[in-house]
Amino acid sequence: MPPTAILQTLPPVVDDVGHRLMAPYATDAEHSRGRLVVEPACPMRTPFQRDRDRIVHATAFRRLTHKTQVFLFHEGDHYRTRLTHTIEVAQIARAIARLLKLDEDLTEALALAHDLGHPPFGHAGERALDAALTEFGGFDHNAQSFKVVTRLERKYAAFDGLNLTFETLEGLVKHNGPLRGQHAHEARPGEHRILLAEIERCGLTRALRLDAFASAEAQAAAVADDIAYVNHDIDDALRAGLLTLDGLAEVPLVGPFVARARATGTDPDRLIYEVNRRLITAMIEDVGAAARVRLAEIGPRSADDVVFADRPCVTFSAPFQRELTGLKQYLLQEVYRHERVMSVMRRAERIVRDLFSHYFDTPSSMQERWAVACQNCAGAERAALIGDYVAGMTDRYAIEAHQRLFDHTPALLGLTR
Repeated sequence: MPPTAILQTLPPVVDDVGHRLMAPYATDAEHSRGRLVVEPACPMRTPFQRDRDRIVHATAFRRLTHKTQVFLFHEGDHYRTRLTHTIEVAQIARAIARLLKLDEDLTEALALAHDLGHPPFGHAGERALDAALTEFGGFDHNAQSFKVVTRLERKYAAFDGLNLTFETLEGLVKHNGPLRGQHAHEARPGEHRILLAEIERCGLTRALRLDAFASAEAQAAAVADDIAYVNHDIDDALRAGLLTLDGLAEVPLVGPFVARARATGTDPDRLIYEVNRRLITAMIEDVGAAARVRLAEIGPRSADDVVFADRPCVTFSAPFQRELTGLKQYLLQEVYRHERVMSVMRRAERIVRDLFSHYFDTPSSMQERWAVACQNCAGAERAALIGDYVAGMTDRYAIEAHQRLFDHTPALLGLTR
């Protein structure tokens, strides 16, 4: 069945009086599985709207303002930060959710929460913390995001964390797919082990159906993450001079969009934006068409039919995915491994390693609450607390802390020309 025919078989977006309608395979907020700590229902919001609002008001969410995406916060006012990346993911995720008639609030909540556990300096900070914590189990930012929303946020009188719904927690831990069973896939060695240990510590191993796929909403948020970071990394790298439009013209997937954008004019800033907006649109359209085909094949009558299907439903088409893989390889070589980026990130890693080592040896130099928590603990317990402390830092705070504690702090030079 062609995508246009599949679209015609789906229910309308709104009913006769303008109320939003959702597909039968969407997650139903009215029948949420609840929360670990039982709370009275909110009279104004659905459970997923409440989750979204708790995430937005979390301290960890605000800290994303000064956490690195690719370029450090002080390199220019227009480069993405971890927060602006998160906002772009949420915008794209909602577009996909609306296209497929999913619960937009659950999709948005998952998009907004997916990077809450990222340490300072992006993946450089993650590598440094993982190395520092190797003998204690390692570090993974997805596990840290889960830890933030279940334990580290401390705002409510009745519980630690945000007490999110089981649907939101399940979508968060399955950002990269099932954690167990035949469909599990590890992006990095140890990633699932760290996350599974944190889930078990919270007593949620059975509740989160770890051997099944995520909800359609969580799948939409995950693919939106791919769309957002690929496009804004191209945008930022072009503006930083690490990429050129001439170079991109020969690259899989993006090349044809460069040619089409050039047909509209010659202003460089406008060309960059034209390439990005056209590529984002094409990516969303491909996900929508591919998802409709898969959904028609599976024929889900409920949200659980998506979760327990034999394949993910919300993905790129196979031809598009192949080209996207080629584009990611190009970005890996030309941007993420560019010496101008790597030289800064090596210095950033040193800052994180130095901080972890110093706090492990002298926990009294941390903020008072953390210093008190470390007083009577050692080994793995102390390392975990210090890992949480350092992971919660912004780039700016980590640099300032290093300057207070050490005679010399590596200069993190900007990449802009």
